[in-house]
Amino acid sequence: MGLVDDYRTDGAVILRAVVTPKEIELLSVGIDAVIDCPSPRAKVASASDDPGFFLEDFTTWREHREFGEFLRSTQLPEIAASLTGSQTIGLYHDHVLVKQAGTRQRTPWHQDQPYYDVEGFQNVSFWIPVDPVLVEDSLELIAGSHLGPWLMPRSFLDQQAQWFPEGSLVEMPNFEKERESHRILQWAMEPGDVIAFHMLTVHGAPGVSSTNSRRVFSLRVLGDDMMYSPRDWVTSPNMSEMFAGQEERVSGQPLRGKWFPQLWPR
Repeated sequence: MGLVDDYRTDGAVILRAVVTPKEIELLSVGIDAVIDCPSPRAKVASASDDPGFFLEDFTTWREHREFGEFLRSTQLPEIAASLTGSQTIGLYHDHVLVKQAGTRQRTPWHQDQPYYDVEGFQNVSFWIPVDPVLVEDSLELIAGSHLGPWLMPRSFLDQQAQWFPEGSLVEMPNFEKERESHRILQWAMEPGDVIAFHMLTVHGAPGVSSTNSRRVFSLRVLGDDMMYSPRDWVTSPNMSEMFAGQEERVSGQPLRGKWFPQLWPR
């Protein structure tokens, strides 16, 4: 099968050498700037006794010229259109994830979309490392899990149901104990390689065993059928706080405007 068929069947594919060296340099500079000066939306996702450090930051493309330039040059939105069959591709948000060398903290198994305030099926998350990634340090994805159901989202460190009420969604299976029962996708990667996966694909990530940090820029994009679905709780990131007083958002409408620019067609 081709990439499109694999994406629609497995919910994840590896794209080799689709980000140029110049674009990798842009992302590297931008990520390092985030490390040096995180935004108010940043959070530390590792425990205090972890010998490493796991930093996340959200929606920083407007604050860092390098990320904006990357969004204007990358071919990933066009690839997203092919993978999803969508006529247009718009930005949802970016997500910087940095695990320093020696970080033990595992990113738990989860789906992305239940943490968000969008519904629909035509979407792609791009996981873009700017450092070489050993296969044992790379993102893990459960093939076919994007086909459903939605699974209960919980906070990573203390497992609290801060989004959907307890009992309203199916609980996340214990994939660690059931690893042999699932086809787990995982790839070694070089700068320029990208993992494209659906926002409902269950995924997680180990700590970093190598002597190098794992710096990743994650780009989330929306296709034609993705619509805003307001929640009664704080989503990831906190959209209501970020956009308060700036533009009206209407349930059932596509997310458009200066925070959600169209990336394809350009």
